[in-house]
Amino acid sequence: MSIIEVNNLTKYYGKARGIIDVSFNVDEGEIFGFIGPNGAGKSTTIRLFCSLIYATSGSAKIFGRDCFEHGPEIRQEIGYLPSEVFYYDRMKVLDLLKYSASFYDKDCTERLYELAEYMELDLKRRIDDLSYGNKKKVGIVQGLLHQPKLILLDEPTAGLDPLMQQKFFRLIREENEQRGATVFFSSHILGEVQRMCNRVAIIREGKVIQIEEIETLRSNNYKKIRVAADDLDEGRFDLEGVSNLSRRNGAIRFFYKGDINLITRIIAEQDVSDVIIEEPTLEEIFMHYYE
Repeated sequence: MSIIEVNNLTKYYGKARGIIDVSFNVDEGEIFGFIGPNGAGKSTTIRLFCSLIYATSGSAKIFGRDCFEHGPEIRQEIGYLPSEVFYYDRMKVLDLLKYSASFYDKDCTERLYELAEYMELDLKRRIDDLSYGNKKKVGIVQGLLHQPKLILLDEPTAGLDPLMQQKFFRLIREENEQRGATVFFSSHILGEVQRMCNRVAIIREGKVIQIEEIETLRSNNYKKIRVAADDLDEGRFDLEGVSNLSRRNGAIRFFYKGDINLITRIIAEQDVSDVIIEEPTLEEIFMHYYE
């Protein structure tokens, strides 16, 4: 069953591009990654899901219901952590979270205190006394206190120190594995996506250019090859599937997608002193899509 169904979703801000013809599905219980640089359209997509803004064209459904027609009902079952959090500065953390909890048709008190303790959040402090990282913790508790079926995360670890990031990842994993929550994880940090997600969509300049299983993206795609030789004929590597070829310090480096036996035969024809064939990092694969 698909929790999120997106078909040709487009958003323009006047003449400025938001997203264009975005289509994908997210299955129930999945942790789905959404990666791209700043300005690619990640936050626009999530705001459309929450019906905080409205689409120019196309459709988006969550739990089988149209996001724009049934926004208030859908938001009862969504936990949303925006990339930047803004609150009433003079409120105490506990008062803010209780106010947030009052919008849901359930008692969130016990879960509120559990999450605050887990995230090491001081409920007695005022919002304007908190650091950026502690305000992000408030956002995490606020987004999860009603035990949502769908969790929307937009650059969730910004402002968190490394130890708190680890705790946050464990928390999201527990929400997914123990409660069955579906997670939509938007980030520009490839290591986070690689660690957390089952599948990933890559968005570039408002358009989704690739949707892949994480393992497929890493293992069945490109090889990173380095060939060292004194007198290397670069022309022999002018092949379909070879990209990003460069020469430095007596060696050539390139990405290769294709028959590995073919490229190894071509390398064997050269008088080489060293050959390295390895898997590229997810970061390198990602950057390849942006060239």
